[in-house]
This record gives sequence, C-alpha cells and structure tokens, in this order.
Amino acid sequence: MSLDKITNPLHIRHWLGDMEADYIYTLGIAGEHFFKEIKENGRIMGAKCPRCNVVIVPPRMYCEKCFAKLEEWVDVGTKGTIHTFTVATIDVDGKKLKEPVIFALVKFERGCGGLIHKIGETKTKEVKIGMNVEAVFKPSFERKASINDIKYFKPTE
Repeated sequence: MSLDKITNPLHIRHWLGDMEADYIYTLGIAGEHFFKEIKENGRIMGAKCPRCNVVIVPPRMYCEKCFAKLEEWVDVGTKGTIHTFTVATIDVDGKKLKEPVIFALVKFERGCGGLIHKIGETKTKEVKIGMNVEAVFKPSFERKASINDIKYFKPTE
C-alpha cells in the first residue's frame, strides 16, 4: 500500500456523470412532535432541559448546552419578537419578486433559539428589530405538519 500523496485527481477512483442517492428525510422524534402540535393544535412547542431549565425552540432531543435528554414539552405561545430580519427582493432563481418578502428570526419569551419565517401584514419600512409579532396559522384543514402551516408572523400591538 502506497502512502504517497495523490497529486493527480484522475488517479482517484471516480465516476463521471450522475450518481443516484436515494434517501428518505425524516423529521425525527422531536421534529415530528413539534410539527404535529402545529398541525393539530396550532401550538408552537419547545423542549425544556431538566438541568439548565432552558426551553429550546425548535425542540431537539438533547440540550445543546449540557447534553441532557429533553423529554418535557412546553408551549411557548404564538407571540414572539423579531430578533433580526432581511428583505428578499429576488426569488431563488434570481428573478425579481413582484413584492418584497420579509424574513425574520422570531424569538419567543420562554424559548432559547427561534424560528425563521415570513413576516406579513406590514410594509418593509415598518418592520424593525424588537417588533412584537404573532403567528398566523393556516386553517386546520389545510395544515400538513410543516413549518408552512404557519402562514407568517404579523405585528401585534
């Protein structure tokens, strides 16, 4: 076996063309519970750490601070605060949007972390960091257990 450094990439085993990679993406235990709550109950849930007492949104199976297993679910409510935001003027294909779209990181009072989502019912010049917002859900019969079951977040008084 040679330990020489390969300097010519053509000497490496490789395939030309496309290589199919079949996989099934799953949400995992925490993700499935999180999206089921949104779909069935219109609730945004976090997972509470028994050691740190932090509530992680979106929930995970283990605390990112102390690695404790997270088994307690907490309703963090539907209201949050814009932590940061951006305004998109082009789509994913680089084409100009008819109307700009506001995306924000929404943090919840009882949670660590937050959700990145659209902001609606406001103009781009009115949105600001620290603005209070509330989730607007699709009607229950349209929900499919995805983040898009939340149509957007709208400003609150």
